[in-house]
Amino acid sequence: MPQDWLQLRVFPLSERKSLTRVEDILIDPATAPKPGPPAVAACAAKILAARERGAAVVLFYGAHLLRNGAALILDQMMERGWITHVATNGAGTIHDWEYAWLGRSTESVEENVATGTFGSWDETGRNLHVAMMAGALRGEGYGVSLGRFIAEDGVTLPEAAELERLIREEPRHPLTAARADLLAAGLPGGRYAVDHRWKQASILYHAFRHGVPATVHPGIGYDIIANHPLFNGAVIGRGAGMDFRLLGDSVASLDGGVVLSVGSAIMAPQVFEKTLSNVNNLRLGAGQGIVAGHEIYVVDLQDGGGWDWTQGEPPKTNPAYYLRFCKSFSRMGCPMHYVQHDNAGFVHNLYRELQRLVA
Repeated sequence: MPQDWLQLRVFPLSERKSLTRVEDILIDPATAPKPGPPAVAACAAKILAARERGAAVVLFYGAHLLRNGAALILDQMMERGWITHVATNGAGTIHDWEYAWLGRSTESVEENVATGTFGSWDETGRNLHVAMMAGALRGEGYGVSLGRFIAEDGVTLPEAAELERLIREEPRHPLTAARADLLAAGLPGGRYAVDHRWKQASILYHAFRHGVPATVHPGIGYDIIANHPLFNGAVIGRGAGMDFRLLGDSVASLDGGVVLSVGSAIMAPQVFEKTLSNVNNLRLGAGQGIVAGHEIYVVDLQDGGGWDWTQGEPPKTNPAYYLRFCKSFSRMGCPMHYVQHDNAGFVHNLYRELQRLVA
């Protein structure tokens, strides 16, 4: 028989044994980092050159960059215009919101799957859905919706009667589906207040505050917000779909720019290659040249296979060929530099080098 996931039991997030705390992870940008790899200097110079010519600098990051405490560093880089777009996966948003609201995040997968409680935390699943449902009515995607939700400590929701009226009177309106999803959620209208006492730990908050586009590229069932009775794949897909297009706008400004992929071995290369292809498709259709002159820096702890990725991809007989996070980016029509280093350490060193260059 089909399972009724509306009957899922969820628990207060405060009851979870959280493994990381804001006060333990946040890195002070003013502190001196451990020495970084030689590639940092060249990367910093290319970022400044890109910004001088008005080209985009797009940062893709995995959840561990946030969990390793880089939020305040990225805040400073966005404020100075050194990063013009941030993109993450679904996990990046979950830790982002939990740090901002509770000051703690991360759980034991092994322990909690066995008890049926992994991801079954009421406030996380509920509030991320509320943020996206409210944001959709403003035409905002996943990233901007959640950044605004944190910055404004909640949202104001329309009354059910108003949603019903709009759906009935404007059935073909572009927002009809979003209105129907919010109506079906059964949430009361009016002010929905959520006090985020640790905003400083949220990358999405800082992006929203600085007006930097923030996009989220999740998978359905990848993230713990699927472990909630309020789970709605259409809500997540709608927000992610808008974000995919928003990323395209930034990639369209990437000529002579820089792409940073820091600790995102799956999402970043897969999403970037489709976005770049779409942008090139539109340009060629308009009689324009494809995106050119950009460079890519991929940062991860994994061994790069002993291959010089600036020379393109290795043959299929070489094990390095199967490093997807390198191979996909090496096919993007530009130099790709692989840097084996700790993600937060790389970003911290990059920030300090940028500071030195502009001093």
